[in-house]
Formats: sequence, C-alpha cells, structure tokens
Amino acid sequence: QVQLVESGGGLVQPGGSLRLSCLASGRALSTYRMGWFRQAPGKERESVAAINWSGYMIYYAESVKGRFTISRDNAKNTVYLQMNSLKPEDTAVYYCAAAENGKYNTWGQGTQVTVSS
Repeated sequence: QVQLVESGGGLVQPGGSLRLSCLASGRALSTYRMGWFRQAPGKERESVAAINWSGYMIYYAESVKGRFTISRDNAKNTVYLQMNSLKPEDTAVYYCAAAENGKYNTWGQGTQVTVSS
C-alpha cells in the first residue's frame, strides 16, 4: 500500500505563494488518481484539485481556479500543488490522497497552510 507525506505548508501573507508536495512511498504513484483536499476549522473537508495518472485530466474547485495548479512527477513519485494569490480563506490543513478503484482510500497526515498578514 502506498504511504503519502505532505510538505511545504506554512505561514504566508495574502497574495503570496506556496508549493505543496506529496511524496509517495511503498508503491509507484503512476497508477493512482491523486487529489488535494483541505479542511478549515469548523468546516467539512473539501476537494481542491485532482489529477489522473497521466496528468491530462485535471479538476479544480471553483474557489481555486486560476490560482492553484496541480501537477505530478511520476518518476519522482510526487504530486504538487502550486498555490498563488493566496487568500485568508485558503487557510486550512491540506491533505493529499490517492484513489484506487475510484475511491480515495489513502491519505497523508496533512500540512497546515495559514494565510494572514
């Protein structure tokens, strides 16, 4: 089974950028659809972006379209989330997840992103 570890979170001012990374181990990432999710305090977890195994099918939540970019490097077993023009409402714990048989069943531990001046 694949294990996922996120990194790259932190504190950033509004308008700033961060790049999150999700490193997989245990199995090759190349066959999985991968997604980024986030959960803010008091709110339900929401899908932010997703990418299929080849990188040609990509989904973004409306709230992040034009600001966030998901990508993957299967050779490095890593998925990225480039976040630009960050807003305070982007503050959340961000998780990456791997989908197998159409269901996200493997999750990372999460990385905190805080957007504040």
